[in-house]
Amino acid sequence: MFYIDSHCHLTDSRYTSPAEIVNECKNKNVNLLVDIGWNFDTSVFASQNAKHFENVYFSAGIHPSESLKSVDVFKIQGLLTDKKCVAVGEIGLDYHYEPLDKSLQKQLFEEQIFMADKFNLPIIIHSRDASNDLLTTLKANKKYLNNGFLMHCYSESREQAFNYLDLGAYFAFGGVVTFKNSKKDDIVRAIPKDRILAETDAPYMSPVPLRGTTNYPYNVVFVYEKLAQIYGLNVEDFAQTVKENFYRFFKKVGL
Repeated sequence: MFYIDSHCHLTDSRYTSPAEIVNECKNKNVNLLVDIGWNFDTSVFASQNAKHFENVYFSAGIHPSESLKSVDVFKIQGLLTDKKCVAVGEIGLDYHYEPLDKSLQKQLFEEQIFMADKFNLPIIIHSRDASNDLLTTLKANKKYLNNGFLMHCYSESREQAFNYLDLGAYFAFGGVVTFKNSKKDDIVRAIPKDRILAETDAPYMSPVPLRGTTNYPYNVVFVYEKLAQIYGLNVEDFAQTVKENFYRFFKKVGL
């Protein structure tokens, strides 16, 4: 079996030993990880993890929650040429927490969309309570989406998924899809199997039966099992599909 966690945060302070986590992933057939940056410091840390561990890749980006700070978004450009940097992210819009400045978030998002196109990288998108503005921004910048985009931890509607699909989106689901009250089965089924990935967003959102505990990348196995069940596939066949999707989306992996 070949499992992949397309979105985790090995840089989180809750993890005292990334090496132990990576070794446990290998023991549980979680063979590839993408360590996600969300500001400059975590992007640098993620790049260092990728250098230390053969099966770890990374993304670099500035999360919308950073938009009210004095952010030099162009500092991440030096990381984007790293051979193990596979995407710009996580970036996007988040209107959940106050205070916020929507115009600043959009500016930060658009600057990184342009940057991703310049460096021929796909985009990993964080979207929370900002669905309409996010779609509008993506449509307005469609000509810069040449390398694709991934809707991380997709939490929007089935109908909105079709709009993102029209723009070429891929979708990743994490532990929430295993929750009894998640009501995501119909949304998952609406997404073609060649556009689906699995993730943990570790250390957040542990899947059932580990809900409420610190999450780890190797728990992505539970996400695979649930998604395979929704699609009516055996886990081995579904894992092969996800592997093909992963390599198609993250084109720098393995180069």
